[in-house]
Amino acid sequence: MKAGARLQTAIELLDEIVAQAGKPADAVISDGFRQRRFAGSKDRAAISETIYGVLRCRGQVDWWLSRSALPVDGRSRALTYAVLTSTLAEDGADIVSDFADQAEYGVTPPGPEELAWLEGIRGHGLNHPDQPVWVSANLPEWAATRFNEQFGTDWTRQAAALAAEAPVDVRINPTKADREAVAVSLAQEGIETTACALSPVGLRLARRRPLRGTRAFKDGWLEVQDEGSQLVALLTHAQPGMKVVDFCAGAGGKTLALAAGMDNKGRIVACDTSETRLNRAGERLKRAGSFIVERRVLSSARDKWVKRRSGRFDGGFDRVLVDAPCTGSGTWRRNPDQKWRLGEDDLAELTALQSEILSSAARLVAPDGRLIYATCSLLKAENEERIEAFLAERPDFFRYPIEDVWAETVGGTCPMTGGALQLTPADHDTDGFYCAVLGRKLTA
Repeated sequence: MKAGARLQTAIELLDEIVAQAGKPADAVISDGFRQRRFAGSKDRAAISETIYGVLRCRGQVDWWLSRSALPVDGRSRALTYAVLTSTLAEDGADIVSDFADQAEYGVTPPGPEELAWLEGIRGHGLNHPDQPVWVSANLPEWAATRFNEQFGTDWTRQAAALAAEAPVDVRINPTKADREAVAVSLAQEGIETTACALSPVGLRLARRRPLRGTRAFKDGWLEVQDEGSQLVALLTHAQPGMKVVDFCAGAGGKTLALAAGMDNKGRIVACDTSETRLNRAGERLKRAGSFIVERRVLSSARDKWVKRRSGRFDGGFDRVLVDAPCTGSGTWRRNPDQKWRLGEDDLAELTALQSEILSSAARLVAPDGRLIYATCSLLKAENEERIEAFLAERPDFFRYPIEDVWAETVGGTCPMTGGALQLTPADHDTDGFYCAVLGRKLTA
């Protein structure tokens, strides 16, 4: 594909992302590429880079467009972003005219109004002194307020890290191979890796590369999983022979990690309200050789199965992991479209749901068992405030110091002390994750 065709495809997919607001951007892009099989791997990489660049910097791009008479759509955003970031050419906006380049699928040349706008912003860059701080941070205004509450004067640095591209991490499956063997296998296929800084079962790719065709992936030696997510599974401390519930299992990333940590000995019940997500988990479990997992579709957080189980030996499960649905603010560098779809009302609905899920899942924890609450959020309202509210209502639970749990599970020096783990992209170069480990007393 020529440059004009790549840019036009990015424009079309940006519009499709907006039109399909309930669908994640990566899913829209994947569907778009399946419909455009003429796009090669380098084309797809270049198109994706443009799309994600626009989404990560949409606050600033839209601020610039608010100063124009152009519509705020995929075309205006893509062209404005390209000129402001000088990704078209050194000689600026004039090159847009050349993107027609006699290609059948090229970008329609800009009209007089468009061209005047693009020439007027040439050389400015995304930043401007008149931008409100939440615009320059590329956050919705409500989220900037929450970041300020969470991080104080450091909030703009934390927000800026979300504009970077996320790394690709893999978790090795110790039931099939060790970390060194996986690294060697990938290197033989031209994929260089380094050991993750915090996770003892993680490898980080030197650069983004497809993994599905590798021997290590096909043989179930690895799973793509962010280092922060790996650490949550490790902190759950699921041991061989235990009975474990992954209450919000989704597509099974943490379920797989729990099964590996248990050496496929014991029982895991992977629960979710989405049968589709659990079906995807089944394919991954089969490849990894994880045969101790039972998948269970729940009607809601208070499904009748939870009530029935809660009456049997106080639930009877040694570990209950609640990876709660959340804003995903810790993953906004990976999923930048999400932050533009949420508002304060959505946050209020999520925090209410998180409390309901935590309260219901707690019924499954056996005396002397553990309840692990995690989110991929950076917001206090979804993290500390939910745990504090839960402990105020449930005196039969207590919180373990996170450094003690780290010592018995991960090993080495814990990156923080206190009641919970809070990873951030800025400080740890992982997705943003919160994890609190609660214990249930032997007696109420």
